[in-house]
Amino acid sequence: MVIRSKKVWIADQFLPAAVRIEGGRIADIRPYESLTADVDYGDKRVVPGFLDIHCHGAYGFDTNDGDAAGLRRWAKRIVSEGVTGFLATTITQSEDVLTKAVANVAQVMESGCEGAEILGIHFEGPYLSGAFKGAQPPEHIKKPSVEQFVHYQQAARGHIRYITLAPEEDADFALTEYAAAHGVTVSVGHSAASYEQAALAYAHGARSMTHVYNGMSPFHHRNNGLVGAAYRIRTMYGEIICDGNHSTLAALNSFFAAKGPDYAVMVTDSLLAKGAAAGEKFLFGGHEIEAMPDGSARLAGSETLAGSTLKVNEGLRILVEEAMVPFPSALNACTRNPARCIGLGDRKGTIGVGFDADLVVLDADYAVLATYCRGKLAIDFSS
Repeated sequence: MVIRSKKVWIADQFLPAAVRIEGGRIADIRPYESLTADVDYGDKRVVPGFLDIHCHGAYGFDTNDGDAAGLRRWAKRIVSEGVTGFLATTITQSEDVLTKAVANVAQVMESGCEGAEILGIHFEGPYLSGAFKGAQPPEHIKKPSVEQFVHYQQAARGHIRYITLAPEEDADFALTEYAAAHGVTVSVGHSAASYEQAALAYAHGARSMTHVYNGMSPFHHRNNGLVGAAYRIRTMYGEIICDGNHSTLAALNSFFAAKGPDYAVMVTDSLLAKGAAAGEKFLFGGHEIEAMPDGSARLAGSETLAGSTLKVNEGLRILVEEAMVPFPSALNACTRNPARCIGLGDRKGTIGVGFDADLVVLDADYAVLATYCRGKLAIDFSS
């Protein structure tokens, strides 16, 4: 199959090109006129598929539910916003719930599903700081334990790819070192760590920060905190929720200015409330949350943010059109950067020969016209 457009994102620019797909991968890329196209998207933008490495659920499903049908439904529908791969993300809960949850993700991954590819598990909690728990259930927060994490990874059949933890709670950085040594990206989050503790966590293998600004020690010019570490440690990836609710537009712009084009990672932190009407309520981690008119989800009866209902294509629009982030940096945050952050930069996040044929066709207003997952047309709004 050959797809072509006068605006294909190649080498950090839009070029007229024809992309030939074979066996789910990009087999060749040629000048626009050189190959006869099966589908010609004219002057519509063709970009790499979006990756969301921090999302708990959507459409009434939460990863902690441990429900295969719900997970499959999520993977099938999330392509509507251009997502071609994601990490199913847990929330702090009891050992029984988390064991069932990760085993369910592993089973669905290994048996296959339609739509976006489940790239693994983001294990958020229970190894967090009570002081910055956010909507994480405090009754289930635990001290980091290598032994317990090994149990979870065995239940997940090795599919935990990313873990959020509070390094100041990790004695001698034992779990940080263990996870990093076993191919799991360690992300600092829901943490009261100081700037210095964050730097030491980096020295012990941590390579990311979870939803920067939220759930972490703030920046002060004489006490820089985790936000200061996110700014200063240039090669530390940093997730950022780009819905305009979790951080102001100015804060988004400042973050991207600090991280440059290669280390910012857009995430949705989406919850099971995604796709629901404002005012609907759900149980999340055993606590009631409510979908809000501004697109956020909050602990019911409070102003505490629990997550979002953000779509990735909408986050890209907000970054570029409202936060004034340069398009290449904003797009990298949805594609190449998350791929590299979780160790999949050799096959995801780039339109290039040998890469998975994960492609999104965008209209001028950032609406998704079509999504291809490993060469298969997963959704088509273009006609």
